[in-house]
Parts: sequence; structure tokens; C-alpha cells
Amino acid sequence: MVDKLNKRFVIVTGMSGAGKSTVLRFLEDAQYFCVDNLPVQLISKFAELSFSSDDENRKFALGIDIRSGQSLDELSEILDSIKRRYDYEMIFLDASDETLIKRYKETRRSHPLSVGGRIDEGISRERHAIEFLKNRSDYIIDTTRTLTRELKQQLEKIVVEDRNFRNLYVSVLSFGFKYGIPTDADLVFDVRFMPNPYYEDELRYKTGNEKEVQDYVMSSPVSVEFIDKLVEMMEFLIPNYIKEGKTQLVVAVGCTGGKHRSVTTANALYERLDKMDSIGVNIEHRDIKR
Repeated sequence: MVDKLNKRFVIVTGMSGAGKSTVLRFLEDAQYFCVDNLPVQLISKFAELSFSSDDENRKFALGIDIRSGQSLDELSEILDSIKRRYDYEMIFLDASDETLIKRYKETRRSHPLSVGGRIDEGISRERHAIEFLKNRSDYIIDTTRTLTRELKQQLEKIVVEDRNFRNLYVSVLSFGFKYGIPTDADLVFDVRFMPNPYYEDELRYKTGNEKEVQDYVMSSPVSVEFIDKLVEMMEFLIPNYIKEGKTQLVVAVGCTGGKHRSVTTANALYERLDKMDSIGVNIEHRDIKR
């Protein structure tokens, strides 16, 4: 098997509309030689040519998706054959059905498997057809709540920093209870017990993104202790979520209006979780501008 340190071969696949093209563009910028939608029958030859290249440090990426059609039936055996000879990694891009439908409607494109039919039916057929690729992937990235810049940050951890990413993407979300609890939250924490900057005239119109507000909220030992305990709980939960195959976790932190205490807490949690090599993390402040 060719040494991974000398050659790097990455296969990018996943649900149509989940971000495969964005990933391939990023890899091109990272000096990967990229080929998209190569006929399945030529994949073995492409891998052979890639690893026999005279350039010992060359990096290669291959895009595979549902457009391969009936040839997907041959793909599992081909990937097994390549794996016996070469070391490659597979990145699988996923997103919720609702998100994929929204993206297709916004771009006014047809799903590859829903020509003449409904988008959700095409997505369902595709999800079933490529499930085997998801099961054998090294990295599963859920882009449901991910901005393009955040996706690039996660890819950089994988293909540039070579961090030990383990397929769980954590979204830390601040919100205001007065606007409702996020419907997609997996875990919800109420921080309305913390000191409230709203009642300080000089802080009322600032947010938890500003140091003065952060210092005010964190001046309470209770606030500091809560964040320490929250991080400790997340450090316990995350390995167990990974073990169960969970790929997306939304941690929602709420205060009354979603501008001060929840933003401060979410920022602190994000900074601590982002130091963990085993996960990808992003942050969103839902109600900070309301």
C-alpha cells in the first residue's frame, strides 16, 4: 500500500445539493488534482495513474455521485479492489431532506432522479442508492446548517491540518426564548439565571460578541461554573454520539432576548469545543439582530 504521507487520494461523494462541488473547488485551491463524475469503470485506472505519478507529494481528488447511474452497482467492488492496493479517504456530504429541497427550489434545478417527478421522491431514491457510500466513508459532513466558509474550515482541518475529524458536526446556537425554541435543537440550555446586561444602560444595546458584555456575564462565579460543567457534559456526550453514528448535533443556548447571556455562553462553548480534534464546530446567533 502506498504511503499516505507521500500521496493523498480523496474521494468526494454524497447527496446531490449537499456541497460536493464546493468541496472539489476547495480541494483544487488546496493543490489537489480533481476529477468529477469519472465513469465508474475508469476509477481504478485513475487511482493507478495517480499513485504511479512521478510527483511523490501530489494530491488527487475524485468526485462520485448518483449521476453514475446503474454503474453504482459495480462501485463497491471497485472501491474494495482499490483499497487493497492504495490508501484513500472518502468524504461524504449530507444534508437534511428539507434543506436539499430548499436548495433545489432556490436554484430552480431538477434533482437527477426526479426528472418529471417530485424532488423529495428523487432525494429518497438517491439516499437509498448511495447509503453504502455513506457507510464506508471516513468523514461525514452534514451541511444542513453550514455556511460555505464554515464548510471550508472543516475541510481545512481534514485535508490541510490532518486533524482526527470523527464525523460529528456540532452547531452551537444562541437564541431568545421570547422568539421560540429552535425546532431542530437536540440539546437546549437556559441561561436566564446569569447576570443580565440588559438592565445596565451602557450594555443594553451591546451584544455578547462584545467584551464588555462578556465580562459582565462572566463576572459571576455561577456563570463560569456553568460553562465548565456544560463543557464537561459535552466531552462526555460527544464520544457516545459518535459511537452511535450521529453526524449532526445542535446545541441551543437561550436567554430572554438572545442578545447578551446566550450569545456570551454560546461563544464560550464554541471556543472550548473548537479545540477538540474529533469534531467539527460552527456557531450561529439566531436572534442577535432582533
